[in-house]
Amino acid sequence: MESLYLVGIAVLALFAFVLAVVLFNFFGLWVRAWIAGAPVQMSKMVGMRLRKVPVGLIVDNRITAVKAGLQVSSDALEGHYLAGGDVSHVVLALIAAAKAGILLDFNHACAIDLATKGTGKTVLEAVRTSINPKVIDAPNPTMGRTTIDGVAQDGIGVKVKARVTVRSHLDRFVGGATEETIIARVGEGIVSAIGSAHSYKEVLENPDRISKTVLAKGLDSNTAFEILSIDIADVDVGDNIGAKLQTEQAEADKRVAQAKAEVRRAAAVAVEQEIRAGNLGIMDYVRMKNVQADTSMRESIAGGDKPRTEGT
Repeated sequence: MESLYLVGIAVLALFAFVLAVVLFNFFGLWVRAWIAGAPVQMSKMVGMRLRKVPVGLIVDNRITAVKAGLQVSSDALEGHYLAGGDVSHVVLALIAAAKAGILLDFNHACAIDLATKGTGKTVLEAVRTSINPKVIDAPNPTMGRTTIDGVAQDGIGVKVKARVTVRSHLDRFVGGATEETIIARVGEGIVSAIGSAHSYKEVLENPDRISKTVLAKGLDSNTAFEILSIDIADVDVGDNIGAKLQTEQAEADKRVAQAKAEVRRAAAVAVEQEIRAGNLGIMDYVRMKNVQADTSMRESIAGGDKPRTEGT
């Protein structure tokens, strides 16, 4: 009996110790969540600790979401954390979208967060860009180019700088093309618009014509952004590409003509030298052999036409 009593005491002591450890580690978080109206069960906190999930991060973000009027469970937050997502950015993005009247559910926000991982972008930035549009320079100066160069039909080059105002399209953000695609498409559209102008003067006089033409092409299709406007920031006259090409072609033709003339001159000099030396040139030899062959053929034909005599 005494041994059973001692075992019972030991079990109770162990239970009390475990309970004390749990209360010491999680009681403060549990009370804070309960007071904030976003309760999290003590058993779930223990499970998070065993799964090496930061309990404080999950509890604090659940409190933040609930206080903002969003019902997000601790299990959902924990699951996104275990998937490699940023729980804080997701919660803040959901709050920003709700305040701005943008429809964004938790699963979609998590998908955007995971899609932007490692790209330098965040789901919170995507939502903020959807609320407050951003301006993209075309071309991007960090890529080594400062202007978009095109050539009008009169052969005069035109250099253009553009600014593209975009906002995030959250429905297409997952799997949609990035800013680099927007810049490339805008550059291609500007070059095409310049090329369709009869004169560079048309571009200088009506730069808004380029922006309207490019904007009408729907360059934001299948991208993560919606283009709101394309503004021409600067237009400069470039080189006379047509005249330059004609000059280069004339120079090339001149070199070809000079090469042919040099060949003829060299041949004439060689013939002259052979005549002076009393030697028969190769062309003269060929002509002589042709004459001999022709003569032999004629004699053969003439000999075959002689009348036959008696006895032969």
